[in-house]
Amino acid sequence: MAKRGGIVEKTLVILKPDAINRALVGEVIHRFEDKGLKIVAMKMEHLSEKVLDEHYSHLASKPFFPEIKKFMRRSPSILLVLEGRKVVDVVRKMAGVTEGIDAAPGTIRGDYSLSIQNTIIHASDSAEASQKEIKRFFRESEIFGWSRIDTEMIYSSSENK
Repeated sequence: MAKRGGIVEKTLVILKPDAINRALVGEVIHRFEDKGLKIVAMKMEHLSEKVLDEHYSHLASKPFFPEIKKFMRRSPSILLVLEGRKVVDVVRKMAGVTEGIDAAPGTIRGDYSLSIQNTIIHASDSAEASQKEIKRFFRESEIFGWSRIDTEMIYSSSENK
């Protein structure tokens, strides 16, 4: 079981409407699984105005906020909880910088986005934020504990303790 400071680390990922409409969901999930991250929760949901207001409250005063909400309501999103060693940092690096045009090739946004808004993916920016965001979208009963059979090939024995 992947641990950081003795605690299993989880993070929230949202595959946004552009990922769904461009048929990139499998490609993005494949990257996470190839990296060795474990999916412990997943669902598709049409995000409500209320949830979007809460999730993007830090952007509420920005002039582009209504456009973000409109974009996020175009179609359902796929919500994932991923687990792994330093998973918040790993997923942020895999996602790339927010503005797709500036994201490095090889990152999710670098390979699939040219936009600052249509960025394929939301990834929690800290362990604290991920805990809040996971609780916003998932009940505890929707998050599953299980073991990947290949964990000992992904992490060294000292990282598995």
